[in-house]
Amino acid sequence: MSLPSVVLNILWLAFGGIWSGLSWLLASVLMACTIIGIPWARAAFNIAIYTFLPFGQKAVRRSELTGRADLGSGPLGFIGNIIWLVLAGWWLALMHLATALVLAVTIIGIPFAWAHLKLAGLSLWPIGYVIVDADTLKEVRSHRGG
Repeated sequence: MSLPSVVLNILWLAFGGIWSGLSWLLASVLMACTIIGIPWARAAFNIAIYTFLPFGQKAVRRSELTGRADLGSGPLGFIGNIIWLVLAGWWLALMHLATALVLAVTIIGIPFAWAHLKLAGLSLWPIGYVIVDADTLKEVRSHRGG
């Protein structure tokens, strides 16, 4: 992880990133309480880790990373995302949007507001995404010519 990413992640944690990550962990634990919720719990846990340290990482579709479709990026993933949206996605997205609005008021808060907006979108539709290091993603894209 580059030095700017480390500094931004430390500031992110100091200015509310901890609460966002804990919200994702709570969603993960609530989903894990039932056997049916385990796929969503796994996705929420992965995004919780991403939420704690968002700078220097990217959320990308698994199909983009691997070059092939799978269960999470196909029709079952679509159905799973609709269920997620109803159960937890909307309130996580609202939390990220409200935090982004507060942070966008200050100049120093704009990069953090932008990160919250990206997380708000991911909150609505997380199944089928994987979190990867930004450098790894560049490598994969350069090998594919994209």
